Amino acid sequence: MAVARGGNAIVLVAVALSWFAVVLAYVKLDRSQRFDLRITRGLQKIRGGPLPAILRAVSWPGFPPQSRIIPVAISFMWLALGFPLEAAFQFVAWGAGFLSTVIKSVLRRPRPSPDQVRVAPARLGDTSFPSGHVLIYTSVYGFLAFLIETLVRSNTWRRIGIWFLTTLVTLVGPSRIYLGHHWFTDVVASYLLGMSMLLANAAVYRRVKTRWLNRRRRHAV
Repeated sequence: MAVARGGNAIVLVAVALSWFAVVLAYVKLDRSQRFDLRITRGLQKIRGGPLPAILRAVSWPGFPPQSRIIPVAISFMWLALGFPLEAAFQFVAWGAGFLSTVIKSVLRRPRPSPDQVRVAPARLGDTSFPSGHVLIYTSVYGFLAFLIETLVRSNTWRRIGIWFLTTLVTLVGPSRIYLGHHWFTDVVASYLLGMSMLLANAAVYRRVKTRWLNRRRRHAV
């Protein structure tokens, strides 16, 4: 998964945040309800085949306690492998969870209700915007995919890791809608905000990593 560098990253972050602001305004003006409802009901018509089970499984890592264990475990994995800088930035990616909590507390958009759509049983808060699952997956697992692309030498393991993580990030949005836990606009906004965090985190990491490597080379001379 290629992540833009330098000026390109800044432009992409600005574009993603601009579109996030558009979706946020659309939601705050209460213009999206009919569209959101149509999308959810259309997706929930899918009953047979493996897709429903896959979509349910995709959301599992985003529920506590595993949602609090997995991101920390990934950071400790990088630390144990001898990559302290990567461990630190991987932990920073988990900050998406804090951002989600802050926005939810301010906006307080109601979640889909059982009288509107089919809602799968789960331990949920009472606010819907943004989707914490989507925001955290995009930031945490997206950054993990970026590090795997950057650091893993084996083509086979690199491809497997990136394929698995990008599939997880791609499917979590439809999963949240299918389970009746979020609206479509919640998910779109969360992808945009999560991608902004991913691009910014990767750009800062590249800069810090370059300076760190240059410093090591100077000391080695």
